[in-house]
Amino acid sequence: MQSYLLVALGGGIGALGRHGLGQLTLRAFGPGFPYGTMAANIAGGLLMGLLAGWLMNKDGGQNMRLFLGVGLLGGFTTFSAFSLDAWLMLERERYGALLGYVGGSVILAIAALAFGLLIARKVFA
Repeated sequence: MQSYLLVALGGGIGALGRHGLGQLTLRAFGPGFPYGTMAANIAGGLLMGLLAGWLMNKDGGQNMRLFLGVGLLGGFTTFSAFSLDAWLMLERERYGALLGYVGGSVILAIAALAFGLLIARKVFA
C-alpha cells in the first residue's frame, strides 16, 4: 500500500509542475507550438538521468525511485500529450513543426537524460 501512496503523491506533484510549466510557456510564447510539453519531456529526461545516476550509488532507494521516478517524473513528463500534439500537427499538415517537435523532443530528451546520468555519476560516485 505504501508504494501506491508514494507513486500517487509524487504523480500529483509532478502533474502540478507540468501544468505550471505549460501555463508559463503559454504566457511566454503563445499557443502556436507545444513548448510546455516539449520542455517537460526534455527536463524530465535530465531529471530522470540525475535520479537514475543517484540511485545507482544508493542502497535501498526503492521508495525514492517510486516517489521521484515513477510518481513525480511520471506525472511531470507528458508523452500522451506529446503524442496528441504531434498528431494534431500531422493532421494540420504542419510537417516542419512536426519534424522539429518530434525530433527535438526525442533527441533532446535522450541527450538530457545522458547529461543527467553523466553529472550524477560524477557527483554521486
